[in-house]
Amino acid sequence: TALFNFQSLLLVIILLVCTSTHVHQIFPAILDRNKDGLMGIFWKCARIGERLSPYVSICCVLMAV
Repeated sequence: TALFNFQSLLLVIILLVCTSTHVHQIFPAILDRNKDGLMGIFWKCARIGERLSPYVSICCVLMAV
């Protein structure tokens, strides 16, 4: 049902980016070897989280309020 509610969809995307970034910082080899295919989505989300971390943090705070 998160696909039909815009706020829930944003929350799922932000959580996916934050989780992927955290996993990449702890275990970088897992996401680096799976850059293609379905697991490539997590690698791309980790890159977004690393490069846009101030904006992702602001979004997390705004979604918490």
